[in-house]
Amino acid sequence: MATQTSSSTSPAYSESSIRVLKGLEPVKQRPGMYTRTDNPLHIIQEVLDNAADEALAGHGKKIKVILHSDASVTIEDDGRGIPFGLHPEENAPVIELVFTRLHAGGKFDKGKGGAYSFSGGLHGVGVSVTNALGKRLEATSYREGQVARLVFAGGDVVEPLSLRPAEAGQDRKQGTTVRVWPDAKYFESAALPMAELTHLLRSKAVLMPGVSVSLLVEKTKDSQTWLYKGGLRDYLMQTLPADPVIPLFEGQGFADGAGDFAEGEGADWAVAFTEDGAPVRESYVNLIPTSAGGTHDSGLRDGLFNAVKSFIDLHSLLPKGVKLMPEDVFARASYVLSAKVLDPQFQGQIKERLNSRDAVRLVSSFVRPALELWLNEHVDYGKKLAELAIKAAQTRQRAGQKVEKRKGSGVAVLPGKLTDCESRDIAHNEVFLVEGDSAGGSAKMGRDKECQAILPLRGKVLNTWEVERDRLFANTEIHDIAVAIGVDPHGPDDSPDLSGLRYGKVCILSDADVDGSHIQVLLLTLFFRHFPKLIEAGHVFVARPPLFRIDAPARGKKPAAKFYALDEGELTAILDKLRKEGVRDTAWSISRFKGLGEMNAEQLWDTTLNPDTRRLLPVQLGAQGFAETVGLMTQLMGKGEAAARRELMELHGDSVDIDV
Repeated sequence: MATQTSSSTSPAYSESSIRVLKGLEPVKQRPGMYTRTDNPLHIIQEVLDNAADEALAGHGKKIKVILHSDASVTIEDDGRGIPFGLHPEENAPVIELVFTRLHAGGKFDKGKGGAYSFSGGLHGVGVSVTNALGKRLEATSYREGQVARLVFAGGDVVEPLSLRPAEAGQDRKQGTTVRVWPDAKYFESAALPMAELTHLLRSKAVLMPGVSVSLLVEKTKDSQTWLYKGGLRDYLMQTLPADPVIPLFEGQGFADGAGDFAEGEGADWAVAFTEDGAPVRESYVNLIPTSAGGTHDSGLRDGLFNAVKSFIDLHSLLPKGVKLMPEDVFARASYVLSAKVLDPQFQGQIKERLNSRDAVRLVSSFVRPALELWLNEHVDYGKKLAELAIKAAQTRQRAGQKVEKRKGSGVAVLPGKLTDCESRDIAHNEVFLVEGDSAGGSAKMGRDKECQAILPLRGKVLNTWEVERDRLFANTEIHDIAVAIGVDPHGPDDSPDLSGLRYGKVCILSDADVDGSHIQVLLLTLFFRHFPKLIEAGHVFVARPPLFRIDAPARGKKPAAKFYALDEGELTAILDKLRKEGVRDTAWSISRFKGLGEMNAEQLWDTTLNPDTRRLLPVQLGAQGFAETVGLMTQLMGKGEAAARRELMELHGDSVDIDV
C-alpha cells in the first residue's frame, strides 16, 4: 500500500526522464551562462568583436553601428565577409553554422596560417548566442562578387540562404552586415546602456589606429565617428582626472618568436602617474575589454614595480625603515593596456578577466626594461616618481601601525606554529590555514614572507556547529586560529571589534580530495557559526589547489609547458586542447597530486599562493539569506540530523562525483 502511494505521488524516473538539449537550446534555457542578462549589450558586442577581429587581422577599415527605431541593431564591417559555401564535413552553408552551432567558428586554429592568429574569440559561441537570444537576425555577407543573405528567428533559419550577384555602385565589395532584434524576455532591461556602448565603440577606435568606428541613432538622427591616429596616448590624456606628475610613459613590445612566446604576442601601453583624482584603468586583450583586469594587468603592475624599485635601489632613495610594495607604485597609476595573446584563457564566457598565466611574464618582460631605460635617461622624472611611491609606502605603513596600537598589551601570545609575515599592513596580509605539517613546510618555503603567513593544522578541526562559544578555546587548533587572526568569537548580531584583525585575507588551504573538502567544511562551519562578521566583511577565502599536473611537449610556436587542472573536467579540457594542437596522446605526462605535501615550494607558489596566478574563492553568504543558511547548515552539521542528511543524500546523491 505504501509503495503504491509513493509511486502515484512522485514522478517516475526512467530513460525518458533524461532530456538532451540540442542546437541553441542550452543558451535559451540558461542565458546567464553565456552572456550578461542585465541588458543586451554583450550580445551586440559579440557581433562587434567579430568586426573588430577582421580589422585586427588587417582586412577592414570601417565599422558602423546603427540603432534602429524598432529596437533592432545593425553592425556593418568591410572585412572579408563570412564564407557561405558548404562546409566540407557538415554539408551545410558555413554562414548558417556560424549563427546556429555552439563551438563553431574561425578562431580555434591559432597556428600559422589560421584565419585569425590573434582574436578575442576562443570558444566559438559568440554570435550563435546573439542569434539564440534574438527574436530575429538578418545576416548578409558580401564576398567574391556575390551577396549572401540568411534570416533567423529565435535561433532557427526562417529564410534559407539566398545568393545574388553584387550590383556595382549599390553593394559593397566585401564585408558583413548583421541586424538583430534582441528578445526582451531574456534581459532585465531591453534598453542598451548608451554610455557603455559609446565607451566600447570609442575604445575599439583607440585600440585600432586608422580604423573608423561610427554610431548612428535613427530616432534622434545623432551620429558620432571615432578615428584615432594617436592611439592609447591621446585616449589616456583626454580621460585623465589631473595632470601627470611625470610625462606619459608609453611603449610597446612584441615577441619575435625566438623566446618563450609566440611571434606577435606582446602589448601596447600608456601609463600616467597623478597625485589627485580617481585613477583611469582600462585593459584589453585582442581588443576585448577586460573590465575585471587579469594577468596582463598583473604583468603591467609587476613590470612597473620592479623598474621603479630598481631605480630607487640604484640611486639609494629609500629612507630607512620603509618597505616598498607593488601597490605603492601602482596606487597613483592610470593606464590603458592593450595586450595581444595568441591563445587567451578568460574567466567566464563574457571575458571580463584574463586568466592566462603566461600573460604576467609576457607583459612584465616588455614593460620593465622599457621603463628602467626611460627612468635612467630622465633621472629627475625618475626621482619624482620614486618620491610619489615612497610617500604612498609611508602613508600605508603609518596606517598599519595605528591598527597595531589599538590591540593593547593584553593580546595573547601568538601560537608557536604560526609562521608570521613581516608586513603589518592588514589590507595586504594573508594567512593560510594549511592542512598538515608536510604541506605547511612546502607553504612556508614557497610563500611571500613579506605578506603571507602560514598556520599548519593537525588533523581535522572540531565540528563546532553545536559547541558553545565559551567552550571553543578548549580545542587547541581553534584557540590558535582565533589568536592568530586576532578576532574573538562572536555571534551574527554582535558588534565585534575587528580592529585587532591581523590579516585582510584568511585563506583555507587543504588538499584537493575528499578529506581536504571535509576540512574545508569544518573550517567554514567554524567561521560561519562563530566568526560570521569575518565572512560578511569579505575576509574569508578558500584556496583551490590543482589535482593534476600535465607536462606538454613543444608544439608549433609554443614551447614545452606545464598545465595544472583543478579536477577531471579541467584535465579533459586541457587534453582536448592539446590534441587539437596536434599533440599525440603518448607525448604528454599526467601527474596526480595526492596532497599538498607532494608539491614542492615552487609548484605550490605557482598554483596556489601567487596572487597573480592562483585561484582564490571568496566565501560569501548566498542569496537565500542568513536564516535559511543556518537551517541548511544545521541539517548538514547537526549531531541529531542523521535522518535529514540521509534524505538529502538520497535526493541529491546522483549529482555527486565520488573521488575513490
